[in-house]
Amino acid sequence: MAPSQRTQAIAVALERARDVFTRRPAAGLHDDAAATVTWQGGLRLAASHASGLAIQTDMPTELGGSGDRVSPGWVFRAGLAACAATVIAMTAAAEGIELTQLEVTAGSRSDARGVLGMTGADGQPVSPASQDLRLAVRIAAASVPEPCLRELVERCQALAPIGAALRAGRDIALDVDIAAAQDAA
Repeated sequence: MAPSQRTQAIAVALERARDVFTRRPAAGLHDDAAATVTWQGGLRLAASHASGLAIQTDMPTELGGSGDRVSPGWVFRAGLAACAATVIAMTAAAEGIELTQLEVTAGSRSDARGVLGMTGADGQPVSPASQDLRLAVRIAAASVPEPCLRELVERCQALAPIGAALRAGRDIALDVDIAAAQDAA
């Protein structure tokens, strides 16, 4: 089966980008769109993109939130899963593979004591970091053998930027700007 017009359009765009970056490697380096998070009171936050899109977050009720919005940890897992799925879809299109299904689920375990600054029975601080990160990928493509799809998914994990940043243990630079306190009206 021939790739759809959408798959072909993605493949063409990726090939065009490869050509540009081959001729001018510096063109591949760019600042990513910033995510600006604004406190809305309590534990409610709004993460905004320059396009105007916003994602609302809050914490679960047992940690003082309302529990009626997704948590920041869920947004992290959603980003991890979306990044992995995007790279799989891009690579499949570039290779002329017409996907019929792609679903990526990101899961993890967390110890809420870490975010509260608590220590464990051994007296050591409990890590606030997500543990046991895992991705579950469900994928299908007509006329593509299972080993080829499995190899595609495994190969793409090295290319997914969020997963790669986690594996590389990147440091996070921190700039702090202390604003003048505003009196309540």
